[in-house]
Amino acid sequence: MPLYHQLGKIPKKRHVQFRKPDGKLYYEELFGTIGFDGMSSLLYHIHRPTQISALKAPKNISPKIAVAKNIQSRKLIGGNITPQKDYLEARQILLINSDLSIGMAAPQDSIRSYFYKNADADELLFIHHGKGILKTFMGEIPFEPGDYLLIPRGVIHQLEFEGRDNRILIVESHQPIYSPKRYRNDFGQLLEHSPFCERDYKLPQKLSPQDQKGSFWIKIKKEGMLHEVAYQTHPFDVVGWDGYNFPYGFSIHNFEPITGRIHLPPPIHQTFETSTFVVCSFCPRLYDYHPQSIPAPYHHSNIDSDEVLYSVEGNFMSRNDIAPGHISLHPAGIPHGPHPGTYEASIGQKETRELAVMVDTFKPLQLTETALKIQDENYYSSWTS
Repeated sequence: MPLYHQLGKIPKKRHVQFRKPDGKLYYEELFGTIGFDGMSSLLYHIHRPTQISALKAPKNISPKIAVAKNIQSRKLIGGNITPQKDYLEARQILLINSDLSIGMAAPQDSIRSYFYKNADADELLFIHHGKGILKTFMGEIPFEPGDYLLIPRGVIHQLEFEGRDNRILIVESHQPIYSPKRYRNDFGQLLEHSPFCERDYKLPQKLSPQDQKGSFWIKIKKEGMLHEVAYQTHPFDVVGWDGYNFPYGFSIHNFEPITGRIHLPPPIHQTFETSTFVVCSFCPRLYDYHPQSIPAPYHHSNIDSDEVLYSVEGNFMSRNDIAPGHISLHPAGIPHGPHPGTYEASIGQKETRELAVMVDTFKPLQLTETALKIQDENYYSSWTS
């Protein structure tokens, strides 16, 4: 996150004595990425953040791969993901490669009896349905439909939902997730031509340090295993922190689309990036305004990328039979484009009300057994006339 933020109490200098009212020391922790070279924050704990009191046998949660090498266009009916009470049991991985995994979850209950940490990957959650609060040791972030929640690896957190009807698109990245470089200057500030700015971010607030001892279970995802570790003190005991490495939110409704006289390529919709994939937001916007423009996208060959599109709401104008919650996969190696009739029908249209999230990966995606259970088997032939 190329933006400095501070919450709670911190000392005037780094790595110096910082004492509690009773004279004892707070415990400093460097929470960083990419060794000591990436973005980091300094956290100050009431108790030592290292007091493990118990362990449980780890559980293998690696997805079962059904299709390892794919060249078939696919449509997955995301609404057919079965709701589960527990948040982690609700998470279902659908597509995966060595860089990331893409899945969905329909959790009914909040996380209350444990805490969760992904030790392998940054998590990008897109909230399709549901409202609540992301609670972390770095503060709280309220969320609502349309919000992206970016949770850097290692952040201990809980999700508190207001209701039981929750639908979440989940992207787990083994590379740090950033805002696009071309939108930032050398100092990290978002430039004037960026489709969003720092005012649009939802930053952590309401730091409430917990001075509690007991047995606090944290479920940690690492290398395809779910480990359960008990700590002697509450993990949300941070009294203050500052830095650049922290969770934040961003609403897709705050993305300001870039438009032109003729059809512009998908990178104009880019919202996040890593070295291995990008995430784009397709939002309501005016169509191309050249008098002879064709608003529907031109056919294009996927040679270097697998394209995943998650439909949120509205009608995606270049597709037939696509509804909210559907996930399309257009793999590298074959061209794709508008469905029959949509290319021509787009002429003369003035605007679109579509809302969708796209993930373009630079390595091929594998399909899991769960993905095949919810796929439309005839989607690949829906371009025939």
